[in-house]
Amino acid sequence: MFVLPEDLPLELTPFAFLIGKWEGTGVISYKPDGVEGDAPEYEFRQRIEFAHDGRNVLTYISSTELIGDDATPLPSELGYWRLARPAESADHGPGLLPGSGEPSIKTREDLEKLRNNEGGFDIEVSTLHPGGVAELYNGKIKGARIDLASVAGAAFEGAKTYRHSTRLYGLVEDALLWAWDISLPGSALKSHASARLERV
Repeated sequence: MFVLPEDLPLELTPFAFLIGKWEGTGVISYKPDGVEGDAPEYEFRQRIEFAHDGRNVLTYISSTELIGDDATPLPSELGYWRLARPAESADHGPGLLPGSGEPSIKTREDLEKLRNNEGGFDIEVSTLHPGGVAELYNGKIKGARIDLASVAGAAFEGAKTYRHSTRLYGLVEDALLWAWDISLPGSALKSHASARLERV
């Protein structure tokens, strides 16, 4: 049974079901448009951790490796997940500048004012890949379901990139399920990877 962490910042309560460590397996399969034959499939093992340090942002760390004799490491991800709202003077930044004043969200009633028309919350996710790519996602969280769609990305010259990406996360029978669709340049959005993770 999941118990809401006592030290969870109020702004992170919509993300509470994610917090902790998860492990499981998944499948990678993708075939660009115009390529003949079946898409190759690879099984992988994944470890994810969602955590916080008392501030109003969730940290995300993912590591993956192929399942097989050599257990080849796959690209990791680092990121930050937060509710979408305008920055205010109490927020830290830019850079290392400390915030000042009182935050506007101090009570559950304040948090409820951020609900969107669908009864959930709008969220923002930033993700960094070791191959020199950074992504920004807009999305929605409602109950134990999260939908994300990429809105911007930045990459070093020569990095491997894709044109667009969507991700879906959901808690189903105490397991964290996710699916990731991507579109390479010149190809439509299609399934790329999915996994089922258990809390550890």
